[in-house]
Amino acid sequence: MNSSRFLLAGIVAGVVYFLLGWVVYGMLLTSYMTDNTLPGSMRAENEMIWWALILGNLASGFLLAYILGKAGASTVASGAVIGLVVGLLMALAFDLTMYGTSKIIANAQFIGVDVIASAAMSAITGAVVGWVYGMRKAVVTA
Repeated sequence: MNSSRFLLAGIVAGVVYFLLGWVVYGMLLTSYMTDNTLPGSMRAENEMIWWALILGNLASGFLLAYILGKAGASTVASGAVIGLVVGLLMALAFDLTMYGTSKIIANAQFIGVDVIASAAMSAITGAVVGWVYGMRKAVVTA
């Protein structure tokens, strides 16, 4: 795995995760998430800790870029499929653990909604990472 390509893929994936999170959780599912989590557990936009949110998205982006790089994903389709599986399993693991150990998640229906949203976001991000990894092949063969 090329380190400069990994760095580019990780940064791009982090930005894509951030933007998708803003659209999916910040706009489309805001009221649903607020209604189905422990009251008072969600921060208002003006209370967000932006550096932590940005670093968290970058970490997620680098994790997905690492997994896709090791898997040899170099197409949009392969990146999307692997991203979907990784996102689904990560969200399922996190949500079920949180539901089993805390009161943050109010009901089991939340898990389904969050897992679907996370899997979709990871599939899209994975597609972008696959495209970034595939750019090398397109440049070499041209």
